[in-house]
Amino acid sequence: MKISKIYKRDGRIVPFDQEKITIAIYKAAAAVGGHNRKLSEKLSNKVVKILENNFPKTIPTVEEIQDLVEKVLIEEGHTKTAKAYILYRHKRKELREKKEQDEVENIPYKKIWQILVWNVDHQCETIDKLNAHIKGGTLPELIKAADKAYEKDVNEAASSILNNKDKIKLIIIVGPSSSGKTTTTAKLAQKLKARGIDLVALNIDNYFFNLELHPKDGYGDSDFETPEALDLNLINKHLALLLDGKSAEIPRYDFKTGRRLKETDTTKLKPGQVLLIDTLHGLYEPMTEAVPRDVKFKLYIETLSQLRDKNNRFVRWYDIRMLRRMVRDVRARCYNPLKTVGHWHYVRRAELKHIVPFISQANYIVNGALVYDLPVLKHYLFSYFPDILKTFKGDEKRQDAYIRANRVYKLLSSVEEADDTHIAKDSLIREFIGDSIYNHCA
Repeated sequence: MKISKIYKRDGRIVPFDQEKITIAIYKAAAAVGGHNRKLSEKLSNKVVKILENNFPKTIPTVEEIQDLVEKVLIEEGHTKTAKAYILYRHKRKELREKKEQDEVENIPYKKIWQILVWNVDHQCETIDKLNAHIKGGTLPELIKAADKAYEKDVNEAASSILNNKDKIKLIIIVGPSSSGKTTTTAKLAQKLKARGIDLVALNIDNYFFNLELHPKDGYGDSDFETPEALDLNLINKHLALLLDGKSAEIPRYDFKTGRRLKETDTTKLKPGQVLLIDTLHGLYEPMTEAVPRDVKFKLYIETLSQLRDKNNRFVRWYDIRMLRRMVRDVRARCYNPLKTVGHWHYVRRAELKHIVPFISQANYIVNGALVYDLPVLKHYLFSYFPDILKTFKGDEKRQDAYIRANRVYKLLSSVEEADDTHIAKDSLIREFIGDSIYNHCA
């Protein structure tokens, strides 16, 4: 009898999906340097065969399935992968047990309070008050004030680096997807260069593994959001070489083909130069473990919006970021926004696992939210949502995407629309809507 359902840890019965086993095995193997999709599928098939023999009339639990994965990996001789998988399970258990405590420790309450006070002072702490600015013609002044607050935040981050310039060798700009890392990196580099700090940027995107090595879900979508999608071993090797004054052959990655090119770029730091990277996973220790902690400066950026909706609930930070990414994907990658919404569960899963738990490690936190995000993003995206909702509503496997899209659609429906007429070319939001003075990568 084929397995069709499983028990979740919370007691819910959900459809069984063998692909999740395959991906779990693949990621465990990737953590120790293995990238063999076919072998992962073969091992997954063995697990399922045992499940079908052991549970002919009952429903297995997640824990029972994971125990079988460990058993199969060990019996088939994949001890390193088994160890990585066991360690992963242990870490996930610790995260579940300490979730409530971690959430409290990793919420930057002081920063959030400062942002809320700013919103109140500028009469824009609610959707209704923001709409009043748009209707009353005072949005241009609010835009300037919001941009000025963001610039001040970046200036203070630069000052923090300058105060420790004698020991800092690596600056890491960290933040979840579409938080504004690229613009913040460009602005920070300008400010530090003006103060005599010569930065050399290392593009971490060039370290992606080839596309065929990434597991796909049932919709043909690849998970690029996990740190293991990057060649962490090579990143650490090159970081160590560069900070030791030696040359490194930096790879080139072609996103159109999803493969690394044969050509590389020889890179070497001159005396006094500081290495700079911006990446989703800069707080994830294995990414930069070759570099001593005391020479790293980690700047974290997040859309710390303190805007309340018409139900008096704070707008979710990640909803703003999803809208930003939708706009950018349409403009720069010719993606249908539906694809971005459907992919977003990968984004959230990765940031909850590899970013949020480590926020307290950041040396400085920048607010990447702009109070005028929603009205401008509505101008670009609102017309897409009816079709997105229609597509996801009837798909039982994409109800998370439907719920997410429906929530954001209702939010945008409550906001007055505004175009980009009064937005400066160096504004952070230009990173997503286009026409920025900075050279943003697609």
